[in-house]
This record gives sequence, C-alpha cells and structure tokens, in this order.
Amino acid sequence: MLDVTVIEDAEAAAVSLDPIRARLLAELAAGPASAAMLAGKVGLPRQKVNYHLKTLERHGLVELAGERRKGNVTERMMRATAASYVISPKALAAVQPDPDRFRDQLSARWLLALGARLVRDVGSLLTGAAKARKPLATYALDGEVTFASAADRAAFIEELTAGVGALVRKYHDGDAEAGRPHRIVVAVHPTLRPESEAGAPAGPGTGEAPTGTVSTR
Repeated sequence: MLDVTVIEDAEAAAVSLDPIRARLLAELAAGPASAAMLAGKVGLPRQKVNYHLKTLERHGLVELAGERRKGNVTERMMRATAASYVISPKALAAVQPDPDRFRDQLSARWLLALGARLVRDVGSLLTGAAKARKPLATYALDGEVTFASAADRAAFIEELTAGVGALVRKYHDGDAEAGRPHRIVVAVHPTLRPESEAGAPAGPGTGEAPTGTVSTR
C-alpha cells in the first residue's frame, strides 16, 4: 500500500468523492476486509457494498488482497491501494488553476494556484516514475516561524527572496545540454491552528506547535 497517491482521472475522482465509497476507502486503508465485514460497519447490505467495491476496484482505488473460505463461500479480501488520496487538478483539466495567468507574489489565490500545480506536476511525475520503475528525486522543506511584527515578516520575505535568488543565479546553467530544469516553489502563509479544547478556533500565538523550527526531507 502506498502512503499517498494522486487521482488524475475525472471519473476516479468522482468515484472517490461519493460519501459511501470514501467511507469504504477509509475502512480499507486500515486493513483488508470483505464486503460482508464492511457491510455492518457502513450500514449497507453486502450486495450494495460489493457493487461499490467493484466500482472502486475498476478505478484502481482498491485491490484484491487475498481470498478466504467462510463455509461454502469464498470471500474476496480487499484493501485500499493507498493510505490517503489527493485529487489532481488534472481531474478538472478544463478549469485547473494556471499560475502563469495571473502572477502576484502577495496573492493567496496565486499561492493556491502554485500549490495546485505542484500537486498536478508531482502527481504526474510519480505516475511516470512508477511505470518506469525508477525513483523520483525530490526535496521538500517544511517549517514554522513566529514573527513579532509585520515588519519582521516583511524583512524575512526580503531576505528569503534575496537568498533563493542568489542560489538560483549561482547554480542555474541555461547552456547545460544534459541539464534538467527543476521547479522551485517557496511559500509563506499563516499557520492554520487546530481548534482549542474548548471548541473555539485557536487564535494567533496559541497552541503548542513549536516555532522557529524547520524540518526537511
């Protein structure tokens, strides 16, 4: 089972968004199960669960994990093909975001368009790498920093832009015939806090997430 997979097909995306099928995917991500085992958990007859499982299987969202005999019946044990799924903008190709249409470094919507393109491109690269049975070389940097003021945030952005720009100018070689272009995306946005124990949204500066930290992979 993959940790995460990207759904690029529009029909597969529609199948995964059905509430019952999404529930079945969640159950099967936890471990293999048969239609009979799932029927009681989702409150549907076994025949209807079988119908949904066959639909999910047809779109590559679940797969056969094995078979087992139960009395005179052979049960098909199914499992999810991934622990989690992400729907690529390719599933809505006609209306997918295009970051080149409107470039604004201070626009949250442009940031969202960049994120959508990241999902689309990396998803396609993963699909190609899997077919070729080759590893995909990527790198990600994730961190959190607390700014004391808007002025500090602006200064950080200025230094970040200058630093990344200097690295690009240092290592970019447009004349390298065997070189392969790589895309760099750097994003800064407020941290979305989980709800507090009292049930109200936690405000800025609350919660116990570490600040000034960076993790890489």
